[in-house]
Amino acid sequence: MRTLVKVTVPVETGNKTIQDGTLQKVLAETLERLRPKAAYFFAERGVRRHSNVVDVKDSSDIPVIAEPFFMAFNAAVEFTPVMNADDLKKALERVSRR
Repeated sequence: MRTLVKVTVPVETGNKTIQDGTLQKVLAETLERLRPKAAYFFAERGVRRHSNVVDVKDSSDIPVIAEPFFMAFNAAVEFTPVMNADDLKKALERVSRR
């Protein structure tokens, strides 16, 4: 299932992990492993955030995706199922048939 994974890194942890190279290393490894359809990095509400759109094939993939962020950054990680325009069109066609 196409899923938006939103990661929030606390400022102090982010500062420390940028200085010691952990942030760059974990992000590079994560992007290589997950191969997101899209990845965005931004500041929001005063903290570092990044969002990836990934394919979560099974709910057991959730810890595999989240744990590196929890362990390296004490990050908050949110998972939200999302649709692209084609998915929405297909869904609305099914809804309109009812």
